[in-house]
Amino acid sequence: MLVGIRFGTVVARKAGRDLDVTTFRTEVYPGDDRHPRVEFASELEVDLSRRDFTVNAMAVRLPEREFVDPFGGVKDLATKRLDTPLDPEVSFGDDPLRMLRAARFAASLGLTPTERVVEAMTRMADRLEIVSAERIRDELSRLLMAPRPSRGLELIVDTGLADRFLPELPALKLEQDPVHRHKDVLRHTFVVVDEVQKLGEEPDLVLRLAALLHDIGKPATRAFTAEGVQFHHHEVVGARMAEERLRSMRFANEVVADVTKLVEMHLRFHSYRLGWTDAAVRRYVREAGPLLDRLNHLVRADCTTRNRERAKELAALQDDLELRIARLSEQENLQQLRPPLDGNEVMERLGIGPGPVVGEALEYLLEQRIEQGPMTKDQAFRLLNEWAGKRGIEPKG
Repeated sequence: MLVGIRFGTVVARKAGRDLDVTTFRTEVYPGDDRHPRVEFASELEVDLSRRDFTVNAMAVRLPEREFVDPFGGVKDLATKRLDTPLDPEVSFGDDPLRMLRAARFAASLGLTPTERVVEAMTRMADRLEIVSAERIRDELSRLLMAPRPSRGLELIVDTGLADRFLPELPALKLEQDPVHRHKDVLRHTFVVVDEVQKLGEEPDLVLRLAALLHDIGKPATRAFTAEGVQFHHHEVVGARMAEERLRSMRFANEVVADVTKLVEMHLRFHSYRLGWTDAAVRRYVREAGPLLDRLNHLVRADCTTRNRERAKELAALQDDLELRIARLSEQENLQQLRPPLDGNEVMERLGIGPGPVVGEALEYLLEQRIEQGPMTKDQAFRLLNEWAGKRGIEPKG
């Protein structure tokens, strides 16, 4: 199949499997063009020399089965060293996204970039601005799905790459966090991203993004008070900032919505110690909806502190909340809370047709269901009668 023939690639099908067959080539970003241009080569060594890193610049020559490793990729892989076949400026000039890929390899493979690679990333960080938002989004997503994202995140902050596509992250370096007692909010964020990775059963991009962005509202809300540094409503501000940033990076609408909701709700748990009624628990579960498990993971990861007693207290509170949610769910199916009456029943009782009044009545009944718990139809009709009477509507029963 001549799929991608203009890029030098054809697909061969053998034994039910598709194999990509690609000629020797390179991809180069000419000038400030945002789209790479494919250039063809005639020798294997030339092709390998323009690969991103030495660990990817190895091949087997067929049919001789000769192993070709002109740039020491095996040795670098064995020593966990990340270097480029040619000068880093050449490699990153060919494709600036490789700088972000270096951070991903640090996070996913535990490779340590050489000094010259780090220096080139720092000098050439502004070249990342010519790469499309979609390609940066995809590379960042792969980084966040790595076993230890903090290694890559620290690298993109230290080299200035993050300033080009996620400036909210390095902005956290200066925001001291007296609550969690980390050096700064940035270090706390790195810890949360790694801890969420441990808590989740499978890598979850939405959860990793929420961990990455959960505190980005702190710089804009920092205030110095008699009680110390405070960040009032940083979760609300942060949710708005997270939405804007994710949309600028072309994330899918459902990802944007889910991450925004998690950022907005991540502090809600901390009022639990003041004493939540069953109604408060129901409201929490309903608002979280299908994100409840992810929210629990984020909250646990966010409760990082060097004070062991404090950490135990927070963990016990989270355990208690989750236990209460489980018990209530067994009794009344919290995940599907609905008004005790439907729209047809409301219209029949009130003698009205479709319209905004029906929606207002259903919203009132749902609020009463949350506050009071399960109720019978008779109880619901009595509540509806009282509500209608206050609005000057004469019920039919």
